[in-house]
Amino acid sequence: MMYACRQMAPLADRRRLDAVFALKTLALVLVAASLAGCGSHRGGAPSTASRGTYKVGAPYTIDGVTYVPQEEFNHVETGTASWYGPGFHGKYTANGEVYNQAERTAAHRTLQMPAIVRVTNLDNGQSTTVRINDRGPYARSRILDVSRATAEELGMIRTGTAHIRIDQLPNESMAVKEVALGGGGPAEQMAAVARVSSGRGGTAASPPAVVQAAQPPPPPPVVQQPPVWTAPVPVQQPAPRPFTSPSNVTVASLAAASHAAGGFFVQAGSFSSMTNAERQRDLVASYGTTEISQGTAGGREVFRVRLGPYTTSDAAGIVADRLKRSGYGDARVVAD
Repeated sequence: MMYACRQMAPLADRRRLDAVFALKTLALVLVAASLAGCGSHRGGAPSTASRGTYKVGAPYTIDGVTYVPQEEFNHVETGTASWYGPGFHGKYTANGEVYNQAERTAAHRTLQMPAIVRVTNLDNGQSTTVRINDRGPYARSRILDVSRATAEELGMIRTGTAHIRIDQLPNESMAVKEVALGGGGPAEQMAAVARVSSGRGGTAASPPAVVQAAQPPPPPPVVQQPPVWTAPVPVQQPAPRPFTSPSNVTVASLAAASHAAGGFFVQAGSFSSMTNAERQRDLVASYGTTEISQGTAGGREVFRVRLGPYTTSDAAGIVADRLKRSGYGDARVVAD
């Protein structure tokens, strides 16, 4: 009926009605575009928290070993590296970033976050530069936990571990510190690293004079070395703390010792057969002291693979988190 009236109206009235209709249509289009823009903003750029912060951290103790984080710019270390399992992708790192397995990052136990290091696989000679943004690893002899992208560049995906050397890059580490303190995230930090590496200069925190002052003095000439260096006095080193349980220890004795110690454990899995439990125990033995405890669930006998004991739930939680990062998604903290 409304359409018929418009056809019968004078020409001036039809034009006025058409103009009003066009304005209403334009208003609806603008409102829809505004709503769409709001929706894309909520799902687009990462939040401020995910950009991370500059962090050194206080001393902490894991499984009886105390680690003292400190700011360094000339750190050198040799040991074993492992790499993150896919289960940690998308979760927060120790300095508040979101872990991305496609980026070249790594976890270190004491270096400031972020820091830049060159990692060399001493088994095959391959090397790459990575940014430290997380804490760990805490398994025996491990000094670095690298992302999947880093592991691919180092050629250690299939082996799982590699014998590596860490050489910290002082200029680059100072540059990312300055960017992080100014609120810059991973992208801005890596842009600063690229500028420094290409010789185009870094930030105000990394002038050449500062780098020279931070470096240790050159060693004295060989001819001036005191005689004591040619015949050093042997120093008795303490025996390393055992991290794994021997395979010939019985389940009963392991469980009895753990129950006497009390505390918290990390359960890595529960199995209906001893064979499967032993297989799992061997796989996680590098993460700490392991045991197999017997119990019942649903009226059936089960064999639980556990690590510990740990004196606090926080200490156990860190180990459980490490297991989850490596692909053991069922790892959880249990109290004895």
